[in-house]
Amino acid sequence: MDLSAQDRAAIAAAVTEAEASTDGEVMIIAADASDAYHDVALHWAILVMLLALAVLASFPDFYLGLIDRVTGGWQHVWTVREIFTLALFVAAVKFLAMRLILAWRPLRLRLTPRSTKSRRVRRRAIALFKAGIEQRTATRTGVLLYLSLAEHQAEIVADAAIHGKVPPERWGIAMAGLVDSLRSGRPADGIIAAVAQIGAILAETFPRTGADPDELPDRLIEL
Repeated sequence: MDLSAQDRAAIAAAVTEAEASTDGEVMIIAADASDAYHDVALHWAILVMLLALAVLASFPDFYLGLIDRVTGGWQHVWTVREIFTLALFVAAVKFLAMRLILAWRPLRLRLTPRSTKSRRVRRRAIALFKAGIEQRTATRTGVLLYLSLAEHQAEIVADAAIHGKVPPERWGIAMAGLVDSLRSGRPADGIIAAVAQIGAILAETFPRTGADPDELPDRLIEL
């Protein structure tokens, strides 16, 4: 994520401003990606391998004849051992080639279903929330705004006290504006707008009493 020092300062100021009228606290974490998705690459490699075997099994005469022509033109009587060895060789080549191709992360992400990416982003957000925010504020009113840049997705995770009073759809406006800004290359604007929306919700639900000190960092944390 391309942010200047001014962008980071503006984000920190937005968090401070959002927390000024509420006992709630906002923490922002941005990660390069929420998962490596190597299992997705493995699944694609297995699928390509099986498809190659299926094609070989469906048109054996064509492929065996093609190999005979390539190797000299003499018709060869293939034994069962040779046929199975050929099938093993084809499967291994297809599997290894696909794994090598999908070592390139942009393609791996492109071939990962959106639903899978959404689940992984949500899981990472919850894990970070449990590790860094949950039960770390006096009034149990912490909110995590989590951005996963490679997936162009974001999540909002809130403490139990907030979750019980704010329905999930209330976060929708903040999330929509944030994701649109990320996709259009304006991450700082999106984060600042989302923080303002979160602050408004928290001020409405948990107005400031002065009893809850500032216990979470206001700055953007980049992983």
